[in-house]
Amino acid sequence: MTQTTQSIGRFCDLGIEENFLSVLTQGKFDIPTPIQNKVIPNALAGKDVVGIAQTGTGKTLAFGIPMIQRIALYNGQGLVIVPTRELAIQVERVLAYIGAPFKLRSVVVIGGASRHSQINALKRNPHIVIATPGRLIDLMDQGVYSLKRVNTITLDEADRMLDIGFLPQIKRILQSAPKERQTMLFSATMPKSISLLASEFMKMPIRIEITPQGTSAENVKHEVFVVRKDNKMRLLDSILQQYQKDTVLVFSRTKHGAKRIANNIRNMDQTAIEIHSNRSQAQRKAALDGFRQGKFRIMVATDIAARGIDVRHISLVINFDIPDNSEDYVHRIGRTGRAGSSGKAISFVTPSQRADIKKVERLIRKSLPILSLPVLPPEREKQHRKEEQNSKKKKYSAWKSSRNHSYQSHGQKSSRNRSNSSNHKRRYTK
Repeated sequence: MTQTTQSIGRFCDLGIEENFLSVLTQGKFDIPTPIQNKVIPNALAGKDVVGIAQTGTGKTLAFGIPMIQRIALYNGQGLVIVPTRELAIQVERVLAYIGAPFKLRSVVVIGGASRHSQINALKRNPHIVIATPGRLIDLMDQGVYSLKRVNTITLDEADRMLDIGFLPQIKRILQSAPKERQTMLFSATMPKSISLLASEFMKMPIRIEITPQGTSAENVKHEVFVVRKDNKMRLLDSILQQYQKDTVLVFSRTKHGAKRIANNIRNMDQTAIEIHSNRSQAQRKAALDGFRQGKFRIMVATDIAARGIDVRHISLVINFDIPDNSEDYVHRIGRTGRAGSSGKAISFVTPSQRADIKKVERLIRKSLPILSLPVLPPEREKQHRKEEQNSKKKKYSAWKSSRNHSYQSHGQKSSRNRSNSSNHKRRYTK
């Protein structure tokens, strides 16, 4: 069953208890977003829900309010499964805020953090567990955590979890949970795997689709530059000079690329930090906190940050590398233009990647304008040429050193072979 669009009302019209309404008022949540307006009444009625909506549309409140209210009325425990550590921490922050009147206890169960403290927190029977699938299965296997008290499960960013290979873990979690439960599933897209998951583990779910799949934010302006790979850093320098007052999120395809880009940006006298899977949980948290608080104007990230990073003041997203998956383009640019503000998305595309831009255009049903490359000021251009020359010299020195080492190793090996052959000959002739 798919619900059609209905007019937006107020939170007080959705069946929410007074305690929640006062918290929402204090938090300046006045008018529900479309996803909240449709999901909350159905979820409060105990129905299973499949919500199709992009990031930044208010999904956490949409499932969080009904989950906490259900726990307050019927006891039990809520379980929220998310794809990334960052999203888990963000969800916990929101749920802790709105659950304050009910003295909510929650625990985040993620990799990269203290297993011991998580085990101790689980032993205290929290009201809600927010977890990534890998660590949760880990603790289930150890007998530390059981799903027998769970009466509400939410899968957030379900398509992302399946993209990164968590389908077996998700199925096992849902199979281990009590049959009598409420299940809510949220996804930016609705591939066949999600439909099969819903039909297997949900009871006559109501499908609520806010925007068609692949819809990008209306208040984001798109730009594309076609640039050779070795000129990308020049282009990035020019854009960062042009948008000196903006908070910028730069996306790299790889974690090594993210580190290199961040180092280069710092060499441009800009404040930058990077976030990727090679960084510890403490480093990732410090990076996000510093970015939120304005300590760093620029954050360089892999697609680990495309979903679940709630930084509302990002005004510019730069795709230093165009994503491999067209749908990730939508998730990336969803980091800007949030809460009614305007934003801009700029993508760097090499000549061989023009076909990838066409795929994105078909997905979002928009034409992406290709602009002429800007020209750097002479002094900045001179600096880049100097850096390129130094880089070439370093590469040549490293190659030469490696070549000499190879010759030396080969010479030593040949000498050992001659010596061994001579010894063998002497033994044979004796």
